[in-house]
Amino acid sequence: MSDFVKAGNVFVGQSLATREDMLRFISDKAAELGVTDDADAVYQAFVAREEMGETGMTDGFAVPHAKSTAIKEPAVIVVKNDHAIEWPSFDDKPIDVAISLLVPDDEAGTTHIRLLSKTAVLLMKDEFKALVRDTDDAEAIAAAVEAGIED
Repeated sequence: MSDFVKAGNVFVGQSLATREDMLRFISDKAAELGVTDDADAVYQAFVAREEMGETGMTDGFAVPHAKSTAIKEPAVIVVKNDHAIEWPSFDDKPIDVAISLLVPDDEAGTTHIRLLSKTAVLLMKDEFKALVRDTDDAEAIAAAVEAGIED
């Protein structure tokens, strides 16, 4: 499960205004990174998942996730916004960090479940959340997420 999160998949200091902007940004970055050839299909997969229930966790973190045949390889894209945006979450607070999971449709029951559960465990760790909050170092954020999903 190594190498899901590279520093090039971490985007800090973004200034996105809405959840839709965030999901569009992630989808477009997925296309730029070669994770998909169809950013619109990935965006639609994110939107469809969001309609099923909140992906906002607690403490300003969200874990939007998309499963789609348009996704060529599993990837994690982290976006750290420069301000909190409205996002349905478990604690009813806005979010400013999205750890997004992108998984090919045929890995929905395996890779997707593992990534989702490992990310949820990471977000229960105060030291992980503090590290992400306290740095804009993409390498450090990527390494912390990678270590958590390797764990």
